[in-house]
Amino acid sequence: MIRIGIIGYGNLSRGAEAAIRQNPDMELVAVFSRRDPKSVKVKTEGVGVYHVDDIPSFKDKIDVMILGGGSATDLPEQTPKYAEMFNVVDSFDTHARIPEHFANVDEAAKKGNNIAVISVGWDPGMFSLLRMVSTAILPEGNNYTFWGKGVSQGHSDAIRRIDGVKDARQYTIPVDKALDAVRNGENPTLSTREMHTRECFVVAEEGADLARIEKEIKEMPNYFDQYDTTVHFISEEELLEKHGGLPHGGFVLRSGVTGLEKENHHVIEYALKLDSNPEFTGSILVAVARAAYKMKQRGDKGCKTIFDIAPADLSAMSPEELRAHLL
Repeated sequence: MIRIGIIGYGNLSRGAEAAIRQNPDMELVAVFSRRDPKSVKVKTEGVGVYHVDDIPSFKDKIDVMILGGGSATDLPEQTPKYAEMFNVVDSFDTHARIPEHFANVDEAAKKGNNIAVISVGWDPGMFSLLRMVSTAILPEGNNYTFWGKGVSQGHSDAIRRIDGVKDARQYTIPVDKALDAVRNGENPTLSTREMHTRECFVVAEEGADLARIEKEIKEMPNYFDQYDTTVHFISEEELLEKHGGLPHGGFVLRSGVTGLEKENHHVIEYALKLDSNPEFTGSILVAVARAAYKMKQRGDKGCKTIFDIAPADLSAMSPEELRAHLL
């Protein structure tokens, strides 16, 4: 059995917990929280909840640690810290800062002789892999990625970190005109702003400066500053009633040409439609935790991304089963 630990117990961590229960080669050993452990109730019977200060004492009891924190402030600090102690997996999704994050985590993981896989979810993660494969198949062409319509966990978390914000949901919405042009094989040149809009529903603390909060959201680097963003201030009751779910989805397309005269046009399209963004992302983290465990067993170490994982390492099936049933 692959022994799994989870740091944090928000939506993503609960999604990973549910996924572990669907994988017979894994067991959840412990959940760690910054909150009082007595206030955290996990769904898996017999699993203990501990304070994050207790994490070092589990060094020989956990094979892979799944990090459920947010990309804005948690993971840049936590992933390098714990990669020195454990094999770890995170879902760091601030695309512009991935090279910096990789370098920091790689140094720590190599120091601890561990495997750390970063930025695995559906994007970055699954969609990253699909972009790579499509580009290899159609080297002359363009990649397009559309997210939504759906709730972005990372962007919602970034809004909640703003002073005066009690809760928030952020929807990423593809621009239909742009998506249609790509599907039609027009190979358009699109700016970030032309591909998506962002819509935010924010519950503010009583007495908070709404104008300042809206300004901070719209000007937030790497999150909102390159998009047309709409901010709505609503009550906590309305947020729970109308925006309580966490759906998401998206599309990865590659439009390219083949032939000696480049006369034939092709469009590759992959799509996701998700009822629960955190449960789906948690399921990816769990599969990647299996791959991290296998890589460590072979003596590998350092930071990895989805590009470095052999597809078979993600699966609980044997090579013989894979060839017989999925090839």
